[in-house]
Amino acid sequence: MNTCGIIAEYNPFHNGHKYQLQKAREQTQADVMVVVMSGNFLQRGEPAIIDKWQRAEQALKQGADLVVELPIQWSLQSADYFAKGGVQLLHALHCKNLSFGTDHTADFDYSSFGRFTWMHQKEIDEAYQKYDDPTLTYAQKMAAVLADDFPSLALLKEQPNHVLGLTYAKENARFKQVMDIYPVKRKQASHHSAELTGEIASATAIRQAVFEQKNVENLVPEKTAKDLAYYQVSWEDYWPFLRYKILASSLTELREIYQMVEGLEYRLKSKIRQASNFEEYVQLVKSKRYTRARIQRLFCYCLLNLKDKDVKKAWDHNYLHILGFTQKGQEYLQQEKKTISWPIISKVGQTEEEMMALGIQSDNIYQMANAKIKEQNFGQFPIRV
Repeated sequence: MNTCGIIAEYNPFHNGHKYQLQKAREQTQADVMVVVMSGNFLQRGEPAIIDKWQRAEQALKQGADLVVELPIQWSLQSADYFAKGGVQLLHALHCKNLSFGTDHTADFDYSSFGRFTWMHQKEIDEAYQKYDDPTLTYAQKMAAVLADDFPSLALLKEQPNHVLGLTYAKENARFKQVMDIYPVKRKQASHHSAELTGEIASATAIRQAVFEQKNVENLVPEKTAKDLAYYQVSWEDYWPFLRYKILASSLTELREIYQMVEGLEYRLKSKIRQASNFEEYVQLVKSKRYTRARIQRLFCYCLLNLKDKDVKKAWDHNYLHILGFTQKGQEYLQQEKKTISWPIISKVGQTEEEMMALGIQSDNIYQMANAKIKEQNFGQFPIRV
């Protein structure tokens, strides 16, 4: 079967995501649309507004055929690691095509960019290490490196989806059998746009509207609107747990947390008593050197007790946790499973519990925000649509 893969968060699933799935299927003529979707904690260091099962169900009802979870060791990362995890899962599933949304309006050859950066990775890495400006994000640093050393590949810092697409292309080029790339230009709303006009808005704008109790029914599928009305979570729901974790942990214990570098444990400890809520804590801890996304990811690592050694160990033990499928998606799994080298998990038992330890630990904490959140792993079977 002809397959097209998408890496997504769907936080929440909205009309723009439905449009992307439709366009990607049209462009690739795919029989099967495969989505690798983040679980309950996301790339910019946030809890998902609704849980992974609700989001996966919506994706399946609106055009996806197979939804597989992107494990926490990849989903809760900077753009380069997020892309690495997502792309290698799609390759493990034998996807032939890769599609992603882009905010770059001009035509761009992502495949050529991927090949170039892969061939010149050593020089690019060396230039990146020399570019010591702590006020810039990874994407901004990479844009600066390419502008200085490879001007023909200059990036646009204000286009986050374009930069992420470039990162996907670079990771894709590492494989012997690369996926063909099909970008889908964003319709109406930009990535961080706060506008609520028409029938398509950014996920950022939709989340903000939901938290402000505004009506978003024209921006999301009907079931998503019902799920958001049933419950939604934000960082403020986890603030008491994060505060307890920072207060109760010694500096030595905090140093074991993933990405706790350059003495950040002292900063987290010294600011925690000054903050009365999560937003205040973010503002107290972040700086020119440590961006909001970087700090929020670190807060997630603390909240979830993700230790450096455990995250790095998990990178070498990958698996495919199936969240759901259509009949076509199930047929594709049956067709390919004998040649898929990674463990395929459709039911979590004792063996799978050990394999998915970080994800299960994180999901248990995710559930603490709201009593309405169902069990996230044990007793759960893939959604069938």
